[in-house]
Amino acid sequence: MTSAEEHWSYDKILPSDLELGHAAIEELMAALGAAGWQGMDLFRIQMAIEEAVVNAIEHGNKRQFDKKVRLVFHVTGEKTTLEITDEGAGFDHRNVADPTVEELLDKPRGRGVMLMRELMNEAFFNELGNQVTMIKIRSVEIPEGDAS
Repeated sequence: MTSAEEHWSYDKILPSDLELGHAAIEELMAALGAAGWQGMDLFRIQMAIEEAVVNAIEHGNKRQFDKKVRLVFHVTGEKTTLEITDEGAGFDHRNVADPTVEELLDKPRGRGVMLMRELMNEAFFNELGNQVTMIKIRSVEIPEGDAS
C-alpha cells in the first residue's frame, strides 16, 4: 500500500484460539506498516486490538473452541477500523467499574475497556456488549530532532 486511497481489509471468523487471534493481529500490524503507520499509532493500535481479541476469546467465548470470533479490519493510510465480535452473552459496557479509583487498583476488571477507549479515537460496543468497534485516525508525528 502506498497511497491513502489504497486499503487493506480482513474479514475472518476464527475459533476461540489465542494463537489464531495473535496470527490475525500480526497480519493487521504488517498491513498497518505497509500503509505507512508508525510509532505511537502502531503501539496504540496493537495494545487495543490485543485487548479486544483476548477479551473476546477469554471473557466472551470463555475459550470454548466451538464458539467463534469474527474479526473485521479496514486499513488505509489515514484511518483504521477494527471490529471484533464474539458469541458470548455480552456485558454491560455502560457500567464498567473505573479501574483507576483507589479501591479498584488491585482488581483485574475494567482495564481492557478503559485501554481501548483511551488508545483509540473511538471505541464503542453494540447493545448486547459482544462486539466492539474501534477507530484510529492517523496522528501527525513530529520527526525526531524537529521538535521546534
